[in-house]
Amino acid sequence: MRHLLVLLVVGGLMLAATAVAGEPTTPQQVAAAAARKVVKIYGAGGVQGLEGYQSGIIISPDGRIATALSTVLDSDGLDCVLDDGRRFEARLVGVDPRRELAVLAIEAVDLPAFTPREERVAAGTRVLAISNLFGVAVGDERASVQRGVVAAVVPLEARRGAADAPYTGAVYVLDCTTNNPGSPGGAVVDSQGRLLGILGKELRATASGIWLNYALPADELARGCAEILAGTAGSPPVTSATPLDLRSLGLVLVPDLLARTPPFVESVVPGSAAAQAGLRADDLVIAVGSRAVASCDAVQRAVGGVPEGDAVRLSLIRAGVIVECDLGPRPAEVKRP
Repeated sequence: MRHLLVLLVVGGLMLAATAVAGEPTTPQQVAAAAARKVVKIYGAGGVQGLEGYQSGIIISPDGRIATALSTVLDSDGLDCVLDDGRRFEARLVGVDPRRELAVLAIEAVDLPAFTPREERVAAGTRVLAISNLFGVAVGDERASVQRGVVAAVVPLEARRGAADAPYTGAVYVLDCTTNNPGSPGGAVVDSQGRLLGILGKELRATASGIWLNYALPADELARGCAEILAGTAGSPPVTSATPLDLRSLGLVLVPDLLARTPPFVESVVPGSAAAQAGLRADDLVIAVGSRAVASCDAVQRAVGGVPEGDAVRLSLIRAGVIVECDLGPRPAEVKRP
């Protein structure tokens, strides 16, 4: 098996913790209090390798939720289920392609929310990782809790399939198997329940190929969410624009075999606008202008949403680096696939 599941199951102890007034003091109370701020997210997916669920953390009492940017969010309808079982329809506020973060919003108030710990912790710090790993919790069932230690604080050098991860800053590497299906967007807290970081997506180390268990530090999370809410980190993907036949720009994406096929470039027509802009085979398109895209269809719709004559600007991941390309004016001809 790829992951060994090691859990600290709070179970009945959580019931005892809820009866104690005041600040949490025992490990069980800390875990229960933190788990109330973790939500279960359901969206697109449902095929092997593309799970339709993940985790999120409440970052403000008025219903702002931080999570990992993934294909789960590439859906017209997103459901968020709180710790107490309440279900809300969520909207995508915006995304940060570099940190692979997203912020959702639900219509709720007076929610328990995390206060991030601003300073980073050192290796050896004991932590709890809280997420809906493998989607085992439904309804008012509480997210799973894993106990571990920060093994190292190092720059992220990882890849997903053939593409390198865009974020190369420092992450917390954990000594327990936290980054499982359903875990992205979960919380990592210290012994007092303060938020240390957010669990990232499943990645392999570039050098060794082993699966990584890591979290984005809370200070990077806070900066990413601030940029998203300020509108400087990107916008929600386009879902309603008429798709543009990208061959008119000289760009050919991989065959769209799945409903959410990642938008890798398969080939570039010599002498075309895409070739002149420097696009290459195996580039991964992550944004059109300021709009995040996570599938081939989303790229076609996002480009189709660019006003005729305006510049088509793509953000790509190439060899672990985000590359910006300007393909020139959007052509007038629109073809339906």
